[in-house]
Amino acid sequence: MTAAPTVNGQVIGQAHYATRAVLEGLLAATGTSFQESVALNATADNGGSIERHRLVERMTSTLKTDAPTVETVLTGLVTRGLLEEQPGDVARLAHTAAGSALHRTHRAGIAEITTRLYADLPAEDLAAAARVLTEVTARANAVLAER
Repeated sequence: MTAAPTVNGQVIGQAHYATRAVLEGLLAATGTSFQESVALNATADNGGSIERHRLVERMTSTLKTDAPTVETVLTGLVTRGLLEEQPGDVARLAHTAAGSALHRTHRAGIAEITTRLYADLPAEDLAAAARVLTEVTARANAVLAER
């Protein structure tokens, strides 16, 4: 019998890249990049509209990328008609009807993938994994902040 692997960066990375590859396949079918999907998802999480600077901050911190890269993604989404700039004192971006529809399509596909990948795993194992990975993420972010 093979012993269960110890959780480490390699095991976490393999899970990340395997699930990301599945997601990338779903996104490719709609012509959407991973970064674009993150922007659409973050906007949806805020009720379909978000201050541009908050979206940039969320994406740079989550994706560990720089602001110019995120701004390029956001400009592309506006150009494609998936996000629109809203007038006001604070720059905001909002889903267009097409952006909302695409986001719903992604969510439905992700729900199918999630069911397939996690359906028969015990809830207590999933909860433990979430706690551990959340703590590892916090520690890694602390190391990055020290640099």
